[in-house]
Amino acid sequence: MDAISLFGIFFVLLFIGVPIGYAIGIATVITIAVFTPLSPMIIAQNAIAGVDSFPLLAIPFFMLAGNLMRSGGIARRLVDFFQSIIGHVTGGLGMVTIVVCMFFAAISGSAVATVSAVGAFMIPEMVKHGYSKSFAAAITAAAGTIGVIIPPSIPFVIYGVVANASITKMFTAGILPGVLMGVALMIVCYIVSKKNGYVGSDERKRAKEIWTAFKEAFWAILSPVIILGGIYSGIFTPTEAAVVSVVYSLIVGVFIYKELDYKETYAAFRDAIDVNGATTFMIGLSAAFAVLLTLEKIPLKIAMFITGLSDNGIIILLLINAFLLLVGMFIDNIPATIILSPILLPVAVKLGMDPITFGVMLTMNLAIGFCTPPYGINLFVASAISKVDMGLLSRKILWPIIGLLAVLALVTYVDPVTMMFIK
Repeated sequence: MDAISLFGIFFVLLFIGVPIGYAIGIATVITIAVFTPLSPMIIAQNAIAGVDSFPLLAIPFFMLAGNLMRSGGIARRLVDFFQSIIGHVTGGLGMVTIVVCMFFAAISGSAVATVSAVGAFMIPEMVKHGYSKSFAAAITAAAGTIGVIIPPSIPFVIYGVVANASITKMFTAGILPGVLMGVALMIVCYIVSKKNGYVGSDERKRAKEIWTAFKEAFWAILSPVIILGGIYSGIFTPTEAAVVSVVYSLIVGVFIYKELDYKETYAAFRDAIDVNGATTFMIGLSAAFAVLLTLEKIPLKIAMFITGLSDNGIIILLLINAFLLLVGMFIDNIPATIILSPILLPVAVKLGMDPITFGVMLTMNLAIGFCTPPYGINLFVASAISKVDMGLLSRKILWPIIGLLAVLALVTYVDPVTMMFIK
């Protein structure tokens, strides 16, 4: 009864439009007060304990770094450089959008920051060169999902804390899946562009022009090298890397590109504070929610139910993926990761899946939810930039989602995709 109450109240509140953080908290309070002998004090205790974590400090700093890079000219120079290389081919501008999203993902760790930073430049540019607004917005929204797979990744930090997994290994495991997601989207982009006659931006650039664009983008390209190189070489932790990312963004934006003024800097800090406040609120209450699940042995009950559905591991993993995709359509990545990891990780481990691989699979499923109706946040951002109706955008996102699902299948069933670079 407690499980039915907990999840029933939660989904009813979501359905009537209650913000997810409040829905989690209210469902937890009512279930504890009515259906358990536990003291409501455990909510406050575990909410505080849930956010009292050094690795979680990486989240606000990566958010801030993404904002500073978006305002400081880094995203625009990445666009100019990759456009000089592949902008002339069929579907070239769409491919530029995807590649720049991959690079920006290696800077910000956020899907929303990636879509807003790259989409602001590339959606109007694609429309100007004959792309339909709806396709331009759809490919940008889909490419933004790479923002939480290619390291550094905010959801990987969350999963590492919740599942007690190495965040550095999570970052390493995300490299190849993130690249494959980009390749899959580029294939989709080429096919759609060939069919609809979306040509390149202009003639092929000469070597001198590419070199000029590279020099302009050098400091932007160097950013992920410093951040990821420092993490993998052991010079600093992922949390320290986030702080380095902020300092580097400020230096490049203010002193090198000279596009980051006081007004833009203030706006970047304010936005990061606002988003981090909402995120921390969700993390704390999600942690209390997860503790209640554990105390009532709900994960064990659900795990037994799932494993009882079939003796075939392939089928069970398929069911888990379908469930996670459904959850991703309605619930934000961070609370979903905190709540579902304790439930589904034991099932995956029992089937022989490494916890690191499961973390990537979990995050990919929820990331695809970013560009899936009805509540895909990437869709909302892309729609706001392009002024495309959500109904039309939801139809155009179908083919990119199919490409992402193909990569998800590889992550789920082909172990080397995630574990190839992990010693």
